[in-house]
Amino acid sequence: MSSHPFRQARFLTSAHRIDQLPRDEGVEVAFAGRSNAGKSSALNAICDQQSLARTSKTPGRTQLLNVFPIGEDGRARLIDLPGYGYAKVPEAMRDHWRGVIDAYLRTRRSLCGLVLVMDARHPLKDFDRQMLGFAAASGRESHCLLTKADKLSRGEAARTLQLVRKELDLLAPGATAQLFSALARSGLDEARTRVGDWLGLGSG
Repeated sequence: MSSHPFRQARFLTSAHRIDQLPRDEGVEVAFAGRSNAGKSSALNAICDQQSLARTSKTPGRTQLLNVFPIGEDGRARLIDLPGYGYAKVPEAMRDHWRGVIDAYLRTRRSLCGLVLVMDARHPLKDFDRQMLGFAAASGRESHCLLTKADKLSRGEAARTLQLVRKELDLLAPGATAQLFSALARSGLDEARTRVGDWLGLGSG
């Protein structure tokens, strides 16, 4: 099995506020998605590590901005944003998350790309559209991972991908999408290549 730089990813810190993040230099790719979309599982699969990002059967366990530098110098980073939607938390905490995510996406200079994780069975919900709209408006690139694709037939998955790409042409021209399954380990090379290009890494 060939090596790839994402195996070097490690947990550095969790931030409750933007000012608790590492210095705003280097390059970052953020992972965003609804709380039940399989974001942590996707991160773990891409990095070929079982427990890099915390997974849980209870959606919404990612309640902080989790920082995963790649390599010793830490200038390339993955940022796991709080899951949005299902989490059974007080409204005040949900408002805090919303504000932190908004501030991070608007002001973080080192952010070079957004990976939007969506359940392939339920793509392009309101939150997804908002995130894509922001990425397009701010000139940042975005890539959609249609997760849990193994739960669809091959024909259903292909149709879903076609429909999502067609809508992306209207919502966020230039945004890309792919099928992905952490369980079946499908779509990993495509995802690594996209994120690796943004971060200036080889995909292995």
